[in-house]
Amino acid sequence: MKITFEGKKKIIAEFNGHRIVTDQPVRGGGEGSAPAPFDLFLASIGTCAGIYVKSFCDQRGISTEGISLEQEMKFNPQTHLISDLEIRILLPADFPEKYKEAVVNSANLCAVKRHLHNPPNMSVIAVTV
Repeated sequence: MKITFEGKKKIIAEFNGHRIVTDQPVRGGGEGSAPAPFDLFLASIGTCAGIYVKSFCDQRGISTEGISLEQEMKFNPQTHLISDLEIRILLPADFPEKYKEAVVNSANLCAVKRHLHNPPNMSVIAVTV
């Protein structure tokens, strides 16, 4: 992954042929032209759970029409970190009852969530080029 600067507060990540643009909100000195990096982090949790729900339904021939996920984050003002995060899978009335627990279990397999529970070792170094 290569990270570059595009001016003002825009930071670009290039990875696997994709260009991911981030920006800071106006109140943070940016233009608000793209999601902030932390917004992408939070979105990655919900969208990861979402693809597991979608795959679960696809494998069983269950329509995903009317299915959505809501993600709620609670912010701790003392630590300035998210203290609680809840993902709700909203299911239509005709969703098979026998699969409700299983669809929750599938969302819990999300790779992003699993990495948060078992975080990688991270380091930052500076190298002269």
